[in-house]
Amino acid sequence: MKDLILVIAKALVDHPDDVRVRVVEHDASVTYELSVNPADVGKIIGKQGRIAKSIRTVVTSAAVKESKRVNVEIVS
Repeated sequence: MKDLILVIAKALVDHPDDVRVRVVEHDASVTYELSVNPADVGKIIGKQGRIAKSIRTVVTSAAVKESKRVNVEIVS
């Protein structure tokens, strides 16, 4: 899942070397904290949050096999 988020995020930003994903595991869920270069935050969020919502949808769909809930947070 972490690799999927990295591939998507690196394709969208101007500074792919600054893309980082941190995994925070809880009892019933896993949170992926995506951090990018401050100049690229707008590209990850998109207009009205459409790109961020799409990333969350893809990751949630790919995580159906796991029995945990998956969240993606964008951290600057």
